[in-house]
This record gives sequence, structure tokens and C-alpha cells, in this order.
Amino acid sequence: MRLIDHVISGHGGGGAGRRADVFDPNSGSVQAQVALGTSADLDRAVAAAQAAQPGWAATNPQRRARVMFRFKELVEANMDALAHLLSSEHGKVIADSKGDIQRGLEVIEFACGIPHALKGEYTQGAGPGIDVYSMRMPLGIGAGITPFNFPAMIPMWMFGVAIACGNAFILKPSERDPSVPVRLAELMREAGAPEGILQVVQGDKEMVDAILDHPAIGAVSFVGSSDIAHYVYQRGVAAGKRVQAMGGAKNHGIVMPDADLDQVVADLSGAAFGSAGERCMALPVVVPVGDKTADALREKLIPAIRSLRVGVSTDAEAQYGPVVNAAHKARVEGWIQTGVDEGAELVVDGRGFSLQGHEQGFFIGPSLFDRVTPAMKSYQEEIFGPVLQIVRAPDFETALRLPSEHQYGNGVAIFTRNGHAAREFAARVNVGMVGINVPIPVPVAYHSFGGWKRSAFGDVNQHGMEGVRFWTKVKTVTQRWPDGGVGDAANAFVIPTMG
Repeated sequence: MRLIDHVISGHGGGGAGRRADVFDPNSGSVQAQVALGTSADLDRAVAAAQAAQPGWAATNPQRRARVMFRFKELVEANMDALAHLLSSEHGKVIADSKGDIQRGLEVIEFACGIPHALKGEYTQGAGPGIDVYSMRMPLGIGAGITPFNFPAMIPMWMFGVAIACGNAFILKPSERDPSVPVRLAELMREAGAPEGILQVVQGDKEMVDAILDHPAIGAVSFVGSSDIAHYVYQRGVAAGKRVQAMGGAKNHGIVMPDADLDQVVADLSGAAFGSAGERCMALPVVVPVGDKTADALREKLIPAIRSLRVGVSTDAEAQYGPVVNAAHKARVEGWIQTGVDEGAELVVDGRGFSLQGHEQGFFIGPSLFDRVTPAMKSYQEEIFGPVLQIVRAPDFETALRLPSEHQYGNGVAIFTRNGHAAREFAARVNVGMVGINVPIPVPVAYHSFGGWKRSAFGDVNQHGMEGVRFWTKVKTVTQRWPDGGVGDAANAFVIPTMG
């Protein structure tokens, strides 16, 4: 059976210890095993990073950018193979896998402009003969702990900016779909990055804790569930690290009475059910304002949802494929039953879905709930599956409060033709990313990604200039070049001022 191993300083890690199964979600069968690393594996990766990073930091930013350009070209040249590999382990359809890779490449494109992004500030004549300037310096060694749902995009969000800034980077991907991150590291080496600059360590909680505790790792970026994000943040900060930890979400879509319902239904079909709902920026809650809007929306949603095509990852006609594994399928179906038990109306039940010829695959049909209330646990928690919940709101103010008061604050959308309502909503809603007639408001790579409340722990967002700030530290230099005369000895022990 194929073994997915570490990529440490250009060679594998042996894989003689613990292993975890990697499934094909389409068939339910085990297709490979991944070696689960130990702190000793991490120590080897850190040693290789320490050997490589000073030279990489001393490489001028333009040359580092050229490596990013070559990496981008290599990923594009291998797009089809990477997408098929990604789909084979995750389950998302090929088109969605290509989108996963492309959104990551957009951050690599931003990183290609790192010479401009790293420019500091300069003040001439801050005092008599004194100039002051600042420089952005790499932290040294950074690490990323990434989730199963975007095994290409999120690693590239992290390591693209970190490496371009002059750091070495150690990536710990999800053990559920670990192959694409390994291939990305190989392509980065092929692009010209020195050995040891991008390494992959495989593992579970043992490896996560080793990363959080290792004294040589200066910063950690994490994406995953909120409980684990909080744990990562607290443990990493306690160890003296800079930490950004992105957590879960329960994104709402507010539908105003003037919205184009046909467009809303089309948007919701993709935003709620695309990638089987396994997105932190999915739109699993729709909030129609007024019963008339809710009834009309429900009437249009039911046939649209029932017509969704669920298929294997390689089915070009499928809207979405299986979930990642059997445990996650059972978890999602458990949340559907919870909604029923709580009294929500299950309008479309996706449980029991079976695909002919793939009966053992991890497939779940699309589900729709109506008359969900904020008191229900199934509303309060993240389901992370192909389930859409309708929460009816009598007016705009109630609709505004729902996402604002929810424990998660990752993304939100409003659908309306009214510019004033959209502007008011965007200004007042207590959520980190807002879409106006945009169902999945993931910002472009040169802005930044980050939620509020329990959707993010830490002060700095992902990618864009926020990423540059996270992966660098500022050094400020105050300089004076004497003209050759003797200084004023009487003032030598007085704190200098710029007067």
C-alpha cells in the first residue's frame, strides 16, 4: 500500500512508526497510509530549516520572488494532476479542486510582488543630521497547521507569503488528505527554493503539540475548528510564539424582500452545497426577511435542491461529491437528526443517499430545514456538510442581529437591490467578512482573510499585507554620520531628542 511520508530536507522520514489510513471518499476504501510523525521528525525538519533560512533571508527579495514565479508556473503546468490527486483524497469534484488550487495561486501571485511589499519607511532629517528608517525582517522559522477542506489553497495562503518574506516554513497538513501538500513542497524545491525552506511533516495531535512547543519556531498559522483554534492559540502564545488561528463559522445569507430570488437560489445552491458544504465560507444559513419572502424563497429552493447532482469526484456533471470520510458523514447526519429532534422542519432529507456503483462511498444528499430558531443547537454549531437552514426574520433589525450575536463571525452576505440597506448592513454587522450580493465573500489575495469572535484568534489576518506583517518583524534604525568633529561630551549622557 502507498505510504505518504514526510518531506524533510529533501528526503522522506522513514515512516516506521504510527500510520493513519487515507480513504478514497468515492468508494470508501483505504487507498494509502500516512506516516504520523513524532517530535524527533519535527526536530530534523527544524534543524534543516535553521541551516537553510539565514542564506534564504540574505537572498534579495527580487530573487526570492523569481522562485515564486517559477513555483506558480510549475503548479499551473501540473494543475490537472494536482486536481485529480486532491479530489481522490478529499472527494470534491475536479472543477472545485482546480478552484482550490487557483485561489492558492492567487496568493502566490501576490507573493511575487514581495520586493514592493517589504519596503520600509524612511525619514530624512528627523533631527540634526539624523535619519530614521525601518526594515521588515523575517521571523526565522514559521509553521502552518492546515485543515482537510482546502489542502492546496490554505497551505499556499500561509507558506507563499512566509517564504517570500525570507522565512523557512514547516507545514503540517491534515492527515485526511496529505498528498497534495507533499507535491507542492516538491514543486517548490523544483522551482529553486533551497532544501529545507519548505518542508512537510505529517501527523496528528502529537505533531501539533510538538510544533506549538518547539522553541525554534517563531510563528504558527492555523485553520480548523474553533475549539482547536482556541487551543492552538493559547498553547502557542504561552510558548512565546506569534499565532493566528482561524476557527469555525456559521455564515448567514440575509435575503431582503426586494432581492432577485432566482439569483439568490442559484447562489445558495453553490454556496451551501458546493464542496459538500465542507467550507468555512459556506453559506449554511439563509435568513429571509418577512414570511412572504421566506415562503417564496422556500418554494424556489425545494426543486433546485432536489435537482442537485451528487456524484463521484470525476463526474464533470456533478455539483458536489462525497464528504471526506465515514466519521464526518456520520457527524453531519447526526446534526440532521438533532435538527429534527429540536423541532425544525426537515423539508428535504439528504440522509440515506446512495450512488449506484459507489454504495460504500461517503455521500450525503442535500438537506433543507425550515423554521429553524436561534435557540436550536443545530443552528448554534457548525454542521460543515450539505445542509441549508432557513431562519425566518420578521424585519431587517432582527436579520441583522442574528449573525451579529452568533458565536461565529467569519462571513455574512446580504442579497438586496437597496443600496442604503446594503450599506447599513455592511457597516453594522458584527462579522469579519461581508458580501453584498456575493454569497461567498472570500477576499482577493491582496486584501486579507479573517473572521471575528470565535472564528479567529489572534490579531493579524491571513495573506495580503496582513500576511506580510504577520511573517515579519520591524527593525528601526536611527543613524547619524558625524562630520569628523568632536561631539558635545556634556550631552553624551542625555537621552537624545529630535528637537
